[in-house]
Amino acid sequence: MMADTLPSVETAMSVPRWRSLLFVPTHVPRFVERAHERGADGVILDLEDSVPQDQKGKARRQLPECVAKVGRKGASVLVRVNHGLRALAADLDAAVIAGVDALVLPKTDSAEWVLEIANAVSELERERSLPLGRIRFLAQIETPGALQRLAAIALAHPRMVAMALGPEDFSAAVGGSPEFDLLLAPNLSVLFAARAAGLLPLGFVGSIGEFSDSDKLREAATRARRLGFVGALAIHPTQVAIFNEAFSPSAKELEWARRVVAAENDDATHGRAAFSLDGKMIDPPVVRRAHEILALASNNRPTNQRPDRR
Repeated sequence: MMADTLPSVETAMSVPRWRSLLFVPTHVPRFVERAHERGADGVILDLEDSVPQDQKGKARRQLPECVAKVGRKGASVLVRVNHGLRALAADLDAAVIAGVDALVLPKTDSAEWVLEIANAVSELERERSLPLGRIRFLAQIETPGALQRLAAIALAHPRMVAMALGPEDFSAAVGGSPEFDLLLAPNLSVLFAARAAGLLPLGFVGSIGEFSDSDKLREAATRARRLGFVGALAIHPTQVAIFNEAFSPSAKELEWARRVVAAENDDATHGRAAFSLDGKMIDPPVVRRAHEILALASNNRPTNQRPDRR
């Protein structure tokens, strides 16, 4: 099926800053009520795995109220839908509403699947007079087959904004345990595909379920940022602060970046392709990294938010 051609609202939207995305089961009022206090850059209202089958209808009906509540302090609002066709249709009918910034697509395994969902979302946006293309997609990669189609998935539609490996489901699909040796290669594959397509690579190499060991989680998140990831999905509020810190520049990095940019702008080095700083060569890729660090520091909230929405 051919994808709709989206108007400028989609292409003009900037890439959000998602250091931390916190899952919240939509059917549990006490979790929804406090989600806006957790400090996450985005809140994922879950309609999938964390919601029992007999509670999914209730969760869908509560979605408009939940969207308003979790976004009270300016966080992005995402909704994770189900994968099965009947449940997905009901989820889209409930989730394509004002205030929703993105849909999380679990078990994404092909570009064609992304296109089908994108076209359905476009239909609903037109019917409801919503801005066409405003709702973005975060694709979860959870099967070995999807690894063979990552490039196509990443480029499937302009709504695509981020990709993340689902470590638990992926490990189960290959008959392994969610440990470093198994998860490194698929995480890097997702990272490379996302970066090549200009998407946000999210995740870290490890189990998302290990939230009790803060030191281990902080180490994994810090390593993930060094690899090139920009944020991660959290299943517990205690993970949020760890991710926000790990995926933000440190004071030492900021000092270095400021000195690089200052040296770049100095009369003695201006216009030169490379120059020396502290005995090290600074060339264009290093300067670009310095500018990126400063940009990250100046933007600790997603950039696609609308103040009048809350």
